[in-house]
Order: sequence, then C-alpha cells, then structure tokens
Amino acid sequence: MSEIKVEQLRHVYSAGTPFEKVAIDGINLTIPHGQLVGIIGHTGSGKSTFIQHLNALLAPSSGKVLCAGKDINENKISRRDVKGQVGLVFQYPEYQLFEETVYKDIAFGPANMKLSPEEIDSRVREAANFVGLDEELFERSPLELSGGQKRRIAIAGVIAMRPGVLVLDEPTAGLDPAGCRQVLDNICAYREKTGATVIIVSHSMDDVAKIAERILVFDRGGIVMDGTPSEVFSHPEELISIGLDVPKATELAMALRKRGVKLPESIYSHEQLLSAIVSLREGQKC
Repeated sequence: MSEIKVEQLRHVYSAGTPFEKVAIDGINLTIPHGQLVGIIGHTGSGKSTFIQHLNALLAPSSGKVLCAGKDINENKISRRDVKGQVGLVFQYPEYQLFEETVYKDIAFGPANMKLSPEEIDSRVREAANFVGLDEELFERSPLELSGGQKRRIAIAGVIAMRPGVLVLDEPTAGLDPAGCRQVLDNICAYREKTGATVIIVSHSMDDVAKIAERILVFDRGGIVMDGTPSEVFSHPEELISIGLDVPKATELAMALRKRGVKLPESIYSHEQLLSAIVSLREGQKC
C-alpha cells in the first residue's frame, strides 16, 4: 500500500547565496493509498516543488517523505526504488517524447526496469488501453500526432511502470475541452481499475472540483487549506484573496447571492447549482 506521509518538509533553493529562496516550509500531511488529491495554488506557491519531492526528484532541505512507511531519501537504493512506486508526469510531457515510435516511447520505462520482452509488451498494451490509444498508432512517430494524443502517450509511458502513486502536473494544460475531458476520464479510469493514488496539480478549478476527493491549497510555500471540494470551495473569497480562481459554478453562485438569491455556500459544480435553483423555485411555488 503506497501511503504517502510528509513530515516537516522544507526546501530551499540556492541556500547560502544571495539568491536563497524558501520554496516550501513545514509541510505535514498524509495521503492514504487510493485517494484522488487535487493540488491548487498560484504560480510560485510551492506546488511543483512539493510534488517533485514525492519521487525523490528533489531532496528535502530538511524533513522527510515516506512512501509505504519508508524514507525515500534514506539512500541511493531508496531514491531509485521510489521512482517505480511514484510516477511523475511533468507539465507538457509531450515535449519529452523522444523515441522513434509510440510503442518504444511507452516501453522506455518498463525496459529500464529490466523486465522481460513479454512483460514489457503486456504493459505497453495495457497502458495504451488505459489512456485510449489505438494500437494502430504504435509504429507511428509520436511527433506526427495531435497534442492530445502526445499527452496520452506521455501519460501511458508512466502508467506502463504501474506506479502505486501517479502524480500529474497540469495534465490538461493547453488542451481543448474535448482533450481535457478525455485525459481526465483516462486518469480516473486508471485509478478506478488499479486502486492507485492519484495526485493532480491544476490551475483549472473546474477540473479539480470535478474529480478530486480532497484538495490541498498552497500559498507561500505552505498548505493553507486541506479538505473536500465542498469544504474548500465554501471559502471562495479566501481563495480569490490569494490569487486563485474558483469553479465557474461557484463564481455564478456568488454573483446570484449578491443579488439576494439564497443559495448554499458549498456550490462548486453546475449540477449542484442547477439543483439549488430548481429547489428554490419549487419552494417559492409552495
């Protein structure tokens, strides 16, 4: 079980120089195995620095990151092993595609794990299926494909390593609405079928509101809110005050309240807003 536990995590860039910057400081949290977590925060709030600690890409200035109860930075072996447990998909991962074919790109991670050709092939086909890639594309160059297809290839390459924790930095950035929906649906399908922990960093409040069970709000290197979407989006003014947007439904509900419409404070989806308005109208008829 890949529970993530973070204890007093701190990271300082360029420590001891005139350019020293504290990126994250004093972070404590536990992410149970199987949870789907959304991370939001304005640019420079510490989100990306934080997630790069989860698979030992960055080492803490102080504090610990534990995966399945083990300190991932204990030694070189621990740092190597965690990369198979915690898969990290960077923002715009399609720019990191480099193999000649789609198949080889997805197979790159499993091949580095020294798996048999049969096991590699099984994982490539399984990962392609998870992200909705047709096997007819396997012999095509990734560079010939659309932006959405490239994004799915990059995600498949990480999924093929079968991580117990999948971390994605802005997985829908730059995609059209159809591409966004497809990527989010693929991620949710992977989580549902494997039981993996999924952590998504996003600037899209609507994406996070739609799929996350828990939301972490970063500001100035720390976590200032930690709760369900209902709990977090019940404080829209606080989110706006630290430079964040809110879901479109929350924004519309705020505007209606200012006009005297009595709506619940925890609205964050269009379905909730529609239901609240219908209930209000039915109540007025009585």
